[in-house]
Amino acid sequence: MPLADTLLLVDAAIILAVSGGLLWTLGINYDGLTGSAPQKLHPSTYLTLLLVGWAAVRSGNPAGYLASAARRRPGGLLLAVVGVAFFLDVALRGAPGVAGTLDTFVLPGLLAILLADLVPAAMLRLEYVVHAVMLANALLGLFEFASGERFFPYRFDGAVFETDTRSASLQGHPLGNATLTACYVLALLTGGGGLSPAAKVGMTVLQCAALVAFGGRSAIVVTLALGGVHGLVRLHRLLSTGRVPILGAAAALLVLPLVPLGIGILASGGFFDALLDRFTDDGGSANARVAMFDLFGQLPLRDVVLAPETELVDTLRRIDGLEWGIENPVIRTLLYHGAVMTALLLGAVTLFLVEAGRRCRRGVALPMLAFAILANTFESLGGKTTLLAKFAVLALALYRQPDRR
Repeated sequence: MPLADTLLLVDAAIILAVSGGLLWTLGINYDGLTGSAPQKLHPSTYLTLLLVGWAAVRSGNPAGYLASAARRRPGGLLLAVVGVAFFLDVALRGAPGVAGTLDTFVLPGLLAILLADLVPAAMLRLEYVVHAVMLANALLGLFEFASGERFFPYRFDGAVFETDTRSASLQGHPLGNATLTACYVLALLTGGGGLSPAAKVGMTVLQCAALVAFGGRSAIVVTLALGGVHGLVRLHRLLSTGRVPILGAAAALLVLPLVPLGIGILASGGFFDALLDRFTDDGGSANARVAMFDLFGQLPLRDVVLAPETELVDTLRRIDGLEWGIENPVIRTLLYHGAVMTALLLGAVTLFLVEAGRRCRRGVALPMLAFAILANTFESLGGKTTLLAKFAVLALALYRQPDRR
């Protein structure tokens, strides 16, 4: 396998498995305000920029390489270009979060361009990377849940939020972790990946258990709702054919009665207690999602369109009791960067996801829908994150076309 393909697989593994909490243990203050500027970019962003530059030089015609990227992955290139424009806008205004513009938007755009050049054998290895990371992520999350010890929790300048006891595992932020896990579960249910049926069942059960450990209420509800609808549709189609596999029916009759028994045993052992507590007491999260709309009435229309002073937004946010931030990426971007930039970013991300979906085989719509829903339940793309790049890797690897070109 070419060295460039090997490095791209390493890049994908870093994107999927290296969180800000892990970087902190390595002496890199990625999530905080202190520390040097180079520490604020994710290592995968550096590697991706290097690989794009290498690919452009190897082509012998860098301008031609960009033109080819525009033809083959226009959505990816557009997202990268808009991300660079966002970077310049934030830098020129002196607003915080410059590094986040590159990790959140430029990284996935350039990554999609690089993945377009991967040979089929390398894409298969990329699928193995996805399964391996998600397996390790679930196992570590469940171990953290059982032991009460978090190995790589989300930190802000080294400070751990002691009141947040949800498992962090390899992803750092519990809600980002739950979002990625939910999308992976739905991918397994809709035919994503090449695992055997038995392996898919086992992996699905494991990931669903990990979802409880990660504590993502919205992710669990979305997974159950979309997964349940998908299961009912498949069952209806199967029964309408009049040909039910005997072995499959026998296995279902054997396993289904054990499901409520297993859930009852877990419930009696307190497995769901922390999750149920989050449903009954959300710590003001629901009220915060309502209060964030009140901020628009306190800003001049010109500021809402073009971008207000970030210090003003921070002050108003704290006065209104939103110390934990704005729990929606679109609203947060509107408040901090204005309607013009928000429209550009929203359009670029939408086109990027549409293009990614078209490059995938059938079945990707359900994980794509889940991602769109869950990404709007917390800050996600409104801050610094590699979540969009993670989802792009997951979707393109598990739903790769037999002939991607």
